[in-house]
Amino acid sequence: MTAGSNRLGEMLVKSNLITEDQLKKALAQQTSSGGRLGSNLVKLGYISEEDITSFLSKQYGVPSINLAHFEIDSAVIKLVPAEIAQKHMVIPINRKGNALTVAMADPSNIFAIDDIKFLSGFKVEPVVTAESSIKSAINKHYDSAGVVQDIMRNFEDPGVATVDETEDVADSGELTKATEDAPVVKLVNLLLSDAIKKGASDIHVEPYEKSFRVRFRIDGVLYDVMQPPMKLKAAITSRLKIMAQLDIAERRLPQDGRIKIRMGTKEIDFRVSTLPTLFGEKVVLRLLDKSNLELEMTHLGFDPQALQIFEKCILAPYGMVLVTGPTGSGKTTTLYSGLHRLNTTETNIMTAEDPVEFNLPGVNQVQMKPEIGLNFAAALRSFLRQDPDIIMVGEIRDYETAEIAIKAALTGHMVLSTLHTNDAPSTVSRLINMGVEPFLVAASTNMIMAQRLARKICSSCKEEISVPRQALVDAGFSPEDIKTMKCYQGKGCMECNDTGYRGRVALYEVMAITDAMKDGILQGAQAGELKELARKNGMKTLREAGLQKIRDGMTSIPEVMRVTSQT
Repeated sequence: MTAGSNRLGEMLVKSNLITEDQLKKALAQQTSSGGRLGSNLVKLGYISEEDITSFLSKQYGVPSINLAHFEIDSAVIKLVPAEIAQKHMVIPINRKGNALTVAMADPSNIFAIDDIKFLSGFKVEPVVTAESSIKSAINKHYDSAGVVQDIMRNFEDPGVATVDETEDVADSGELTKATEDAPVVKLVNLLLSDAIKKGASDIHVEPYEKSFRVRFRIDGVLYDVMQPPMKLKAAITSRLKIMAQLDIAERRLPQDGRIKIRMGTKEIDFRVSTLPTLFGEKVVLRLLDKSNLELEMTHLGFDPQALQIFEKCILAPYGMVLVTGPTGSGKTTTLYSGLHRLNTTETNIMTAEDPVEFNLPGVNQVQMKPEIGLNFAAALRSFLRQDPDIIMVGEIRDYETAEIAIKAALTGHMVLSTLHTNDAPSTVSRLINMGVEPFLVAASTNMIMAQRLARKICSSCKEEISVPRQALVDAGFSPEDIKTMKCYQGKGCMECNDTGYRGRVALYEVMAITDAMKDGILQGAQAGELKELARKNGMKTLREAGLQKIRDGMTSIPEVMRVTSQT
């Protein structure tokens, strides 16, 4: 705890912006988990970053700025080293004559001002801005951009022709040596840390005939991030394979592995998959950051009514709860949040997963290994001899798994699982098409829920826009809605990588299996008929859930149209 922390805290209390009790709690959190006092006060919800920035601006008589409106020259960035920027939470934004304008989270930090004066030789003119904006700017300007160019410059050689990609790479000894070159190690480490900083969920390293590119998937959408030289292709791929403890000599077959790295206090797992393609091995890394796992159900995006139904169904003594949706729609996160709610000392929870994405304390998790016969069906059979209360099956893929899961649900167990269907009502048809009898589906199922993930509008660059009436009608809004509708979009800023979106929110279609629904299933009702029946019982479709998120100002019309179909 620093004197600066004390001073800021006391000033905020004196100005009645926070209470003494709130200051004590924030200081306690700062002691236990680190960070600055201001960011801890914001995390705890006691004050907003805008209020802190405005307060410091008035207190010290320095201008406050929005970094999103500044395009910073790389020559200016080089005047302050990255370690100084990160240590003091500052970033240079402009140079005029012998004066350097520096954005600071704490404009009273004379040590930072003295350090920058000494290193740059310029007179420092401080301005104040939000700490999160400075962090984003540091990540943007001090990460891959300059460093990658410097690394790549070591490999540029205009006199060398592109290697024929059909030729096999040299022996594995030469390849191992190439992966130990400092620039390759540095580039791969930079790639992994940059993906973490940018909040990517996947990294794609892709070789083509005359190009080699790296893409990040951020909030469900892929973005180009760099195109390393072709001559680095084998070295980068092999470096990733060595880190994942894979066989670098085997380039004809797909391989799977894991990389675990530590960044600060965080431990992040990367699930690594290699695949031989026409021009080399494509490597995809899935980031598994437990600190980003949202287990609190109220934060997932449920409407109050849908959340009430979900909680009621998973807290039932037995039955089956199914979550459906495409790959990457957040089904596992929803199931984990359900398990978190059910996880008490009185319950025995067992999960069969492929793969196990996150470790949940107090939950017995089993990784599937089909090559030795340990599949979902085999694991489920074993679970039933382990005295379980709650069973989670990663996915119901075939009749055998469905049959055992339904039997478990009918014999006093709560069963949670997923399927790949487009919406909740069509899940019933999928189970019946697998060979499950309609009466078993009706008797065992408590609830079916479909979900999608929509990108949230970035709060830093959110602005109101006017949308043509016809576009609102096409999206599904009623004439009454249109009269009072306000629509928003993000114009793009450094905090959202100029996309206009930051983070995602789940859209849910929750279909409780009521007595009326059971009758419909027993009478052989089709998916369309079940949907109408469910809507009469109060179910909101995925599109309707999306429209509500637009009304709430959380997402945009194009985003909801992208992830849902009109129903």
